[in-house]
Amino acid sequence: MNTFHVDVVSAEESIFSGEARFVALPGEMGELGIYARHTPLITRIKPGSVRIEKADGSEEFIFVAGGILEVQPDCVTVLSDTAVRGKDLDEQKAVEAKQKAEEALKNAKGELDLAKAQSELSVMAAQIAALQKYRKKR
Repeated sequence: MNTFHVDVVSAEESIFSGEARFVALPGEMGELGIYARHTPLITRIKPGSVRIEKADGSEEFIFVAGGILEVQPDCVTVLSDTAVRGKDLDEQKAVEAKQKAEEALKNAKGELDLAKAQSELSVMAAQIAALQKYRKKR
């Protein structure tokens, strides 16, 4: 069977480490799908969900708030400031954070405030979408 090692790491901890058959995640230029022996690649990733089809056929969903992806033929590493297992996502907190970001966007004074609010809003919208996708799979 063609498997490869996958590590998903946040600033705080290792979120996932194990063997996988396939990984799908949101690349900067669109959705990326990775199988064993993929061509080496380093790219930025957007906020969204990382779907890992594990060696045993089960799936793991992890929300990442953007980051860096490194692909080697036998290893995939996802580095993100924030990464949360699908089962640990809290919809109520995500909706509240999205509402705060929308409010900050309305009240932004200057380009820096505006950019920060837009970034936070896109991350929270992606987190809610990832949560909904995770729940559908369940």
